[in-house]
Amino acid sequence: MKYIVSILIAGLFFSSCTSNRTGEKTVNPETAQAVVIKNSTSTKKMSELSKAYFGSGCFWCVEAIFESVEGVEEVISGYAGGTKENPTYEEVGRGLTNHTEAVEVYYDPEVVSYASLLKVYYGSHDPTTVNGQHPDFGKQYRSMILYNDAMEEKAAKDFKKELEAAGTYSDPIATEIVPLTTFWPAEEYHQDYEKRNPNNSYVRNVSIPRLNRFKAKFPELLKKGH
Repeated sequence: MKYIVSILIAGLFFSSCTSNRTGEKTVNPETAQAVVIKNSTSTKKMSELSKAYFGSGCFWCVEAIFESVEGVEEVISGYAGGTKENPTYEEVGRGLTNHTEAVEVYYDPEVVSYASLLKVYYGSHDPTTVNGQHPDFGKQYRSMILYNDAMEEKAAKDFKKELEAAGTYSDPIATEIVPLTTFWPAEEYHQDYEKRNPNNSYVRNVSIPRLNRFKAKFPELLKKGH
């Protein structure tokens, strides 16, 4: 009996991306963006880089995956796909704003193409899961590509059609492909969360295994040293 109780208690600590944030200090999203960009290691100015937007579950996981890709210079965790201005993680986590956790990917198109980022995106999560990615469920974790322009829209829709035509997945692809309206950077403590919190139970049991699965699947896309 004690063994069963211990397992249940342990599960509570890494079963949800949201549950691990309780009690964290929140900051203004604009401040969070400024902090992250200031710490960028990009060899180019941020204004010279292209940006892409994706949602595929907990942004702690998604941020770490894209940051491991050659040509990606910075990734910012945040919220997109909803209508409320300045959403907080509490509001998004409770499903009150219709936002999904998303990432803003700054990349050098001379090194990595948008098509390759789509490959990273689909290859690092299960796009057939409706409203969630294990172990996180709800519309705030839904699979979503947010495009900036007609080129990205066509590329995203064509890529999805190719996967469907090839029968890559046994279930229908649930990924939403929608225009980007506004991306709201998440609170500062969410940025580089996996790097800064390697001993967090969710990071150890969910984020790192998901990152490692991606690395094993696409070694040719990784930065040196990853």
